[in-house]
Amino acid sequence: MPKEIAKNKKSNGANVGFEETLWSLADKMRNNMDPAEYKHVVLGLIFLKYISDSFEEVYKSIKADADYYEGQEEDKDAYISEGVFWVPAIARWEYLKANAKKPEIGKLLDDAMIAIEKDNPSLKGVLAKNYGRPDLDKVRLGELIDLMSSIGLGDKASRSKDVLGRVYEYFLGRFAGAEGKGGGEFFTPQSVVKLLVEMLEPYKGRIYDPCCGSGGMFVQSEKFVEAHGGQTHDLAIYGQESNPTTWRLCKMNLAIRGIDGNLGSQNADTFHNDLHKDLKADFILANPPFNISDWGGERLKDDVRWKYGVPPASNANYGWIQHMIHHLAPTGIAGFVLANGSLSTNTSGEGDIRQSLITNGLVDCIVALPSQLFYTTQIPACLWFVSRDRYDHKFRNRHDEILFIDARKMGTMVTRKNRELTDEDLKKITGVYHAWRTINGKYEDVKGFCKAAKITEVEKNGFVLTPGRYVGSDYVEEDDGTFEDKMTKVTAELGDQFKQSKELEDRIKKNLKSVGFEIK
Repeated sequence: MPKEIAKNKKSNGANVGFEETLWSLADKMRNNMDPAEYKHVVLGLIFLKYISDSFEEVYKSIKADADYYEGQEEDKDAYISEGVFWVPAIARWEYLKANAKKPEIGKLLDDAMIAIEKDNPSLKGVLAKNYGRPDLDKVRLGELIDLMSSIGLGDKASRSKDVLGRVYEYFLGRFAGAEGKGGGEFFTPQSVVKLLVEMLEPYKGRIYDPCCGSGGMFVQSEKFVEAHGGQTHDLAIYGQESNPTTWRLCKMNLAIRGIDGNLGSQNADTFHNDLHKDLKADFILANPPFNISDWGGERLKDDVRWKYGVPPASNANYGWIQHMIHHLAPTGIAGFVLANGSLSTNTSGEGDIRQSLITNGLVDCIVALPSQLFYTTQIPACLWFVSRDRYDHKFRNRHDEILFIDARKMGTMVTRKNRELTDEDLKKITGVYHAWRTINGKYEDVKGFCKAAKITEVEKNGFVLTPGRYVGSDYVEEDDGTFEDKMTKVTAELGDQFKQSKELEDRIKKNLKSVGFEIK
């Protein structure tokens, strides 16, 4: 075992700092490989280690109870019945570890991945199978296998699963930061995911994420249920992801957590190939890509999802909002991340759609987030909560109100570039929301932080949903709208200024002419 890990290891290496130490060591091994490529090398090995550990635990249990399981240690069905992936002999970790120093280790790993996919149809097309490529340093690959061998040192599969799951999640976050802009396609910062989940409280029902990335919303939902003494099998998970690489990451992330989810048989574009057309979800959690203009909206003008207005082809924000509303159950609730511009834009009919959502009583709560939460963008972001449970007997009738929360001053810088919401921040935000939402909740407006505004007040403000406007915040933040909105405003102002300039020029020419000096 590497000395650095041995020194930091307590209780199966599950102490604080274990993931960071492992990342530091693994990152040193990547040489000059691009993070986007190295990500699949490392995450694929973590996944392989997890399923091999789980298999080995069942294998030992069968061998130990030979009287009952006589000769079944190599029976695939015995493992399937235990909810464990079948791992062929050539893919078992001990075999690969024993051959880690050999030049052909890359080919052995590829063969292992192929064999696993062949014997486990649910993993078909999911695993990385390019470890044998010439540009991948086989010495470093062997070192990485030795390094991964130190994970999950307990004798219980559940411990291994917990540690490996934490490592996988930690590495996803670090790769997102290392990759920059591209990393945001598969990873939403954990504090943002936790806030969404704790606001929605998905104890039981169908959870849907139409742009699920690497599956962080699903993992956190399962954690929430477990933390509150619920049964994770009470959740049914549905997701969709358009990026094939990210779809595979999500499949692995769910598998390493033992989460059974329906992600469709392949990656697919949510707008143009909805894989869950008939789904009505109890909870929707999502972080759609901000302000995308190439979403093909011009081909969907008459789509059944646009009940509140046709979203502009130049920006998918209101397409995402209406897609999620379309998939909500009669008492469902959705929480999702959007750029702040969605709160105030009037471009191409977006203001009319927002007005329709508000007057139809769908907008439940808006939370303005602090800056620097996301690895990939500095665009200010917010959380929307859209709800049909506003008329449900379990909750207070809130159809004539919207709760505004201004959390822009919250969070703690964890790196020079990135901020996180603390547990105290999450508790304060969710506490206010649940106090306002529930029948017996003791809610009070707090100047500068939260306000329950009547729809009539929102109407007086032109149906703009920027929280600072309602809570009385003195916090000023730049970049509070989309590029299109800003350019519309700037060009309108320039037009007025050009007009005034022309009028002033004509007046000067006229005055000069009156005293005998004509400008031609």
